[in-house]
Amino acid sequence: MIVPLLILYLLDLGGVGFISTDEPRYASIGREMARSGDWVTPRLDGAGWFEKPPLLYWMTAAGHVARIPDEWAARLPVALLSLAFLLLFFYIIARELSPRTAIAAVTILATSAGWLAYSFGALTDLPMSALLGAAMLVALFEKRKWSGFAAGALLGLAVLAKAFVPLVLFAPVFLIARGKRIAIAVGLIAVALPWHVLCFVRNGHAFWDEYFWRQQFSRFFSPERQHVQAWWFYIPVLLAGLFPWTPLVALLGRRSTYADIRMRVLGAWLIYGFAFFSASQNKLAGYLLPLMPGLALLLAVGLDQASGEGKDKSKIAPWLLAASTALLILLPTIAAALPQAMLSGVGRTRFSLALSPLFLLAAAILATAVWWLSWSGKPSLAMLVAGMAVVFGVAYFKGAAFPELDDRVSVRGFWRTHNKDTAGACNDNVRRDWEYGLNYYAGRPFHACSEGETPRIVVVDGRLTVVR
Repeated sequence: MIVPLLILYLLDLGGVGFISTDEPRYASIGREMARSGDWVTPRLDGAGWFEKPPLLYWMTAAGHVARIPDEWAARLPVALLSLAFLLLFFYIIARELSPRTAIAAVTILATSAGWLAYSFGALTDLPMSALLGAAMLVALFEKRKWSGFAAGALLGLAVLAKAFVPLVLFAPVFLIARGKRIAIAVGLIAVALPWHVLCFVRNGHAFWDEYFWRQQFSRFFSPERQHVQAWWFYIPVLLAGLFPWTPLVALLGRRSTYADIRMRVLGAWLIYGFAFFSASQNKLAGYLLPLMPGLALLLAVGLDQASGEGKDKSKIAPWLLAASTALLILLPTIAAALPQAMLSGVGRTRFSLALSPLFLLAAAILATAVWWLSWSGKPSLAMLVAGMAVVFGVAYFKGAAFPELDDRVSVRGFWRTHNKDTAGACNDNVRRDWEYGLNYYAGRPFHACSEGETPRIVVVDGRLTVVR
């Protein structure tokens, strides 16, 4: 299992330059930390940047201290943290439930589009989600004396990854973790408090006003962050994030999925988390990521129940697994549409069905094999074959999508070609994500152009160019 996961998560981590607004910005802050030696105050282009706590910046800075190349320095620590969590996830589920359930849960989570995507990017969502998930697993299932403190320490690291959202999501676990509450609180405070105190002492109210009031309180209650979405926004996000396992959502409606009281508690927690994120004024797809491990476990238990023996056995499990495998035929379409979707948004992207006969044949063969194995009473082998199909699908996807993403979405391709032409250049209304990318690769910010100033970096026909 480890070798396929290593291939899945480490293959071509530097195959595309930094993309989105956040990735180059966070990478810049981490690099600046490594260069300055100040690991307390996050700085972007020399100015304090207090939107997020420092864990991701520390991880990136450590990559630079180890002399790892740019994209790898920022992304490798995130990918390794994801892998470590998946191993812990498997170990605890196999011990507490069954190895078959653990195989299914880890396969669903590790190969789902949402978890995979955020395990690739240098973003705060995956570190917070993995550390929160680890804290919950240790708090609920580990019986050793140190488990309460360890759970609190992991929760403290989750807070250092993305501030106070983990506390809200962990609250129900804290209430039922009898006998561990004091140890959890001690571990949390010991890990999370020192940085907050040091950063406040060094930066005063400028830190607290931005970090807490604007980024936590205002982000939840006020539309000023400009990420306002409809209440139902997370329904399609959840279905897309589970791809290609989206058909397994049908298992959530089966009574047998909740036969174990622990699954009923887990289902209630998922509803609680989903309601919390849906109630927020500002919504982004990555916010839902901490719910993915719990959802993967619930689906795995539902699949296990549907694949049971005798009266419990259902004919639905083979068909759902086969349908999930068959959905991989959409990968060429997604790979072709992804660059435009990232530039303009999914709602403004035209999806043209791209079907390769060879890809169709391979998907049909694999889906049939998965169906037959599940029907024959070999659900774990069926799940592993389906998971390996996703591994090969992701390898194809990276080869098909990354060159276009690097050329059109990231500014790395532009920078490698034109970096000598940008000496003394100014920024002529370049979109924000490209601006942060340019600043990262140049190692300095580009000032805004004044009238008649040259050379200037401009956008022509949707691409960056230098005008003299």
